[in-house]
Amino acid sequence: MPRTIVFGTDGWRALIAEEFTFANVRLCAQGVADYLAATGQAPRGLVVGYDTRFASEHFAAAAAEVVAANGIPVWLADRAAPTPTVSYNIVHRKAAGAIIITASHNPAAWNGFKYKPEYAGSASPEVVAALEERIERAAQGAGPKRLPWLEAEKRGLAHHIDVKSPYIEHIRRLVDVEGIRQAGLRIAIDPMYGAGAGYLSGLLAGGKTEVVEIHGERNPLFPGMERPEPIAHNLRELRDEVLRRGFDVGLATDGDADRVGGVDDQGAFFTPLQLFSLIAFYFLEVRKERGPLVMSMTMSNMVRRLGERYGVRVYETPVGFKYLGPKMMETHALLAGEESGGFGFRGHIPERDGILSALYLLDMMAMTGKKASQLLPWLFQTVGPHYYDRWDLEFDAAQRETIVARVRGARPGTLAGKAVEGMTDVDGFRYDLAGGSWLCLRFSGTEPLIRIYAEAESPDRVREILQAGRSLLGV
Repeated sequence: MPRTIVFGTDGWRALIAEEFTFANVRLCAQGVADYLAATGQAPRGLVVGYDTRFASEHFAAAAAEVVAANGIPVWLADRAAPTPTVSYNIVHRKAAGAIIITASHNPAAWNGFKYKPEYAGSASPEVVAALEERIERAAQGAGPKRLPWLEAEKRGLAHHIDVKSPYIEHIRRLVDVEGIRQAGLRIAIDPMYGAGAGYLSGLLAGGKTEVVEIHGERNPLFPGMERPEPIAHNLRELRDEVLRRGFDVGLATDGDADRVGGVDDQGAFFTPLQLFSLIAFYFLEVRKERGPLVMSMTMSNMVRRLGERYGVRVYETPVGFKYLGPKMMETHALLAGEESGGFGFRGHIPERDGILSALYLLDMMAMTGKKASQLLPWLFQTVGPHYYDRWDLEFDAAQRETIVARVRGARPGTLAGKAVEGMTDVDGFRYDLAGGSWLCLRFSGTEPLIRIYAEAESPDRVREILQAGRSLLGV
């Protein structure tokens, strides 16, 4: 097996035509087929979906042909669709799982291969290990089987399906879409040229609420943004649209619409930590629901404060929904979230969903009558002020072990003038500082990036802590 086929925090991603090739996608699909056969799930069939990246539909068709060649029924999405939409169709069809061709928020030159098991969430570390083993066996053995799509259709093994309608019907049961449609809000939506195009604007059309969508066309180059990730410097056009036309809020989803970002009516960017804390506050304070909260180690301390305030348990996991999802199912959690803007909800699937996250925030505005710019001050009245930022630094992959060794050996007693009160290296390096601020250093699991995260009581303190983190890394 090529050493490049290693699954990261959520699937395998690589540069198109260099490592992400039809040959390697077929190897991955064969590994999935062998895994389903070995676990006795093959008769239940497999859903296959894809995003709007370059040639994603063709890579998806290649994967579907391999699955069908192994005698496994396959349902191929009839159009590009968000990852949570495809994942929900696992539950809807009682399928064994799904293959999704997407690189989520990676740069345009990348694509990826995700596998979602029968519970419709990110594959657990155990499932990932089993898949990687079978992909390697396929590479070392006879390679992938292949059956042309038309022949698979004739044999009753292959079907095109509408994945959108069952998902939309389900979403309407979870959130008061009609209430949002009639609330008279003015909303700007940015799907970032990705698979979420048309979802929010379509759901909310036809009422008193006005919705305008930008970047809704397919463009695999993602012009004007370094990657389709809903973070501040990629949302300048959304911010300008909100300010120019006086919208109440601007909301964005990433390339495969499993993450959310946004700006308020004053043009201020919501960080993912703020968004998750606001949605948790909405469930606990506005909807009066109770249940555990699950968060990754890079999520806000505001979640802990909310847990204390409302008497609910808060669980912390390593980064990635392959950890958050299982903990969510185990504890019947109310919601789960990670720093990158991916949040999952009880009653849905144990998976990130940027579309549903956006709808819950809009429902919070509709139910309370508050402007988007009034939400954070309201939250801060309960948990105190918290500010956050993240720096992403590219590095030479050959220097990874050197950088890791440098950080591991540092063991600082203070950072940015604050005493280090605790440190963990379970998933990256997190330092808890006096006064409730923190710093975290992590390597991306899917690309050559080091991420530096910090949260503190003021933006200035956040910058100081981030700079201290960069000094620790020595890059």
